[in-house]
Amino acid sequence: MKLVARIWQWVDDRTGLSQWLGPMLNHPVPRTARWMYVFGSAIIVAFTVQVVTGIVLATVYVPSAGQAYQTLQFITNEAPLGSLIRGMHFWGASAMVVLAGVHLLRVFLFGSFKYPREVNWLTGVLLLGLTLAMGFTGQLLRWDQNAVWSVVVGTEQAGRVPLIGTWLGHLVLGGTTIGGTTLSRFFAIHVVVLPLLIIAGIGAHLALVLLHGVSAPPRVGESVDPATARNQYHELLERDGVPFWPNAAWRDLVFAVVVVAVIVGLAAVVGPAPLDRPPDPSQVIAHPRPDWYLWWYFALLAYLPPSLESVVIVLAPLLGLAVLIGLPLVAWRGERHPARRPLAVAVVVFGLAALAGLTVAGWQERWSPNFDAKPLTANDIGESSGPIYQGAMLFNTKGCLACHSIAGHGGTRGPDLSRVGDRLTPEQLTIRIANGAHNMPSFAATLSRDELDLLVGFLHSRTSPGVERTPPPD
Repeated sequence: MKLVARIWQWVDDRTGLSQWLGPMLNHPVPRTARWMYVFGSAIIVAFTVQVVTGIVLATVYVPSAGQAYQTLQFITNEAPLGSLIRGMHFWGASAMVVLAGVHLLRVFLFGSFKYPREVNWLTGVLLLGLTLAMGFTGQLLRWDQNAVWSVVVGTEQAGRVPLIGTWLGHLVLGGTTIGGTTLSRFFAIHVVVLPLLIIAGIGAHLALVLLHGVSAPPRVGESVDPATARNQYHELLERDGVPFWPNAAWRDLVFAVVVVAVIVGLAAVVGPAPLDRPPDPSQVIAHPRPDWYLWWYFALLAYLPPSLESVVIVLAPLLGLAVLIGLPLVAWRGERHPARRPLAVAVVVFGLAALAGLTVAGWQERWSPNFDAKPLTANDIGESSGPIYQGAMLFNTKGCLACHSIAGHGGTRGPDLSRVGDRLTPEQLTIRIANGAHNMPSFAATLSRDELDLLVGFLHSRTSPGVERTPPPD
């Protein structure tokens, strides 16, 4: 301990570290600011994990269209601790998004965005946006089929912005088509531009926290009046304030250890984000989807009527940003306690319910074809030869299982056909297959008459036990 003290004295004497570190550690905070106030520091810890693991990955990763995918395979499957590092980087990004969202909700519910902390809120909103941008740009760096087509989808959405849509699309791609320039651009933005902006944003946010202090938990009946708010806060600190270190810092430290342990645990048990097939923009059979914390947006766009897609894609982010920026400028005074702000509580409850519901829908993604569906077997069909078996084999080879499920095999985009013989006659099945339906193509030009009859015969045989079906016509 004496050696450590002597080293610290030497460093402090040469750098003056304690002159700026001391005020931060001794900064007074309300005694009642307890476990609900640990999320801000936890975000910094998660970001530190991202920086450290990102530097390690960057020493091996090659941001080249011809080598990026191979280097990620090497990192994941061959490099010592490569899979763990990739997993920590992925789950660290998830932790940042979750913690930033929880921190924003806590600040909103506690009314901590009110005077004099309006700019604190605005810098926090900026940091949340930068965090989401980090997640999106990091997904492309996997440079697999999913990443490539995710950028194509993102570019198509950017292209819907009036007047500047084409310019935005070219800005995202680094040209008119996706390629090596796109990867280089996203790599530079992900590892240089966004981290620097986040560091600057965190610095500004912490400076504002030190300037205005940590807001005390709200009390019923206590209203924010700009004329008296500062004096009331200083009186509270004089009466019930404690130094940040060690009175509050130990809770931040404990929670930070928990966050890091969860990140490491998920990286070790679940692993990193899986790599899809090698990138090939010419192959339209792809399954682009964002990482799990954006599944809600994925589901929202999937469920929208086509006529509303462009409106929502363009206006929804602008409206959301306007609300977040305008909130502290409009509601900058008045009650802070949630009990006196029922509208704020209702917004949070409704928002979380919608977010959870859309996230589950994005996980299930019933609107997407399942190109990896397992084919029907003789056991599923109930026969191993004959016309019904042949019709089932056609059902396999024609890709019907991508959208329809039978006996637990297949996708969920279309109706489950396990009991379709109960509700449709052979004539109705023939018309539906030949002419198509909503979101279903016509197969009249791709099936011969014999193939159509075999397919209809198989589907008409799918009935509930004991149900008598109408025999197909001769």
